[in-house]
Amino acid sequence: MDVLGALNLGDIAQTFSKMGMFPVFDLAYYIVSILYLKYEPGSVEVSRRSPVASWLSAMLYCFGSYILADVLLGGSPLDYFQYNSHILLASAVWYLLFFCPLNLFYKCVAFLPVKLVLVALKEVVRTRKIAAGVHHAFHAYHHGFFIMVIVGYVKGSGVALISNFEQLLRGVWRPDTNEIMNMSFPTKASLYGAILFTLQETLWIPIAKSTLILLFTLFMITCKVVMTARHSHGSPFSLIESWVCHLLFGSPLGGAVEDHHGAAAPAAPATPSSPAKSKEELSEGTRKRKVKKAE
Repeated sequence: MDVLGALNLGDIAQTFSKMGMFPVFDLAYYIVSILYLKYEPGSVEVSRRSPVASWLSAMLYCFGSYILADVLLGGSPLDYFQYNSHILLASAVWYLLFFCPLNLFYKCVAFLPVKLVLVALKEVVRTRKIAAGVHHAFHAYHHGFFIMVIVGYVKGSGVALISNFEQLLRGVWRPDTNEIMNMSFPTKASLYGAILFTLQETLWIPIAKSTLILLFTLFMITCKVVMTARHSHGSPFSLIESWVCHLLFGSPLGGAVEDHHGAAAPAAPATPSSPAKSKEELSEGTRKRKVKKAE
């Protein structure tokens, strides 16, 4: 306690929780979101063939979580489009990432050190959105714990949850990428974060909201920066989830699955290499026989 008091963690958390997100943090959020859109196969071709479809996809990447949360709470899906400054800022980012001469803007933001900073800033916005979603649902449904979790979850990962709809705008349909069935780390973290903020909002966790925001933000920044730097798509929750699912649902352990794949991996190239080796031995034997006959 003395250490925490000396660090003034409460004051730091209060100051951090009151920081405005616009325009710096929101700008980073839009850049990273639309950057991921540009990574999608065929997105550049769609931007040339149909700029309107590309722009709508970019807006869903930036504001899909707000749109989905408004729909769930009985609002209009167009409500967030009343914030002209946010729409114009996101549109400017979309234009620069897709149409900047010589791809200069893309090269700058995709440069790894810059990208790591932008990813860290994006996670600050994600945590705020989760907390705001839970708080909004709490005022609408005081005893609706599941509603709070769902709204917070949607606010944190709504873009991924409506990815299949966004794909339709670009003329792509890939049901195998359903985020519910194959949850990525941000989606899982948003769910766990929504549960934590719901417990805090309903006073089941004796901790100040500002402190929880600070701690969860630091956790998200650390995980995402490390994963981005290592180009990893794994999840730090995998080991725990594997054991929990094994105990509760009888699912195979992740380690066993990974070992199975690891054992199968070297066997794959062995199959085609065996005939090749036999052919080499056969040709070598044939050559020796011909030489012997010649002698």
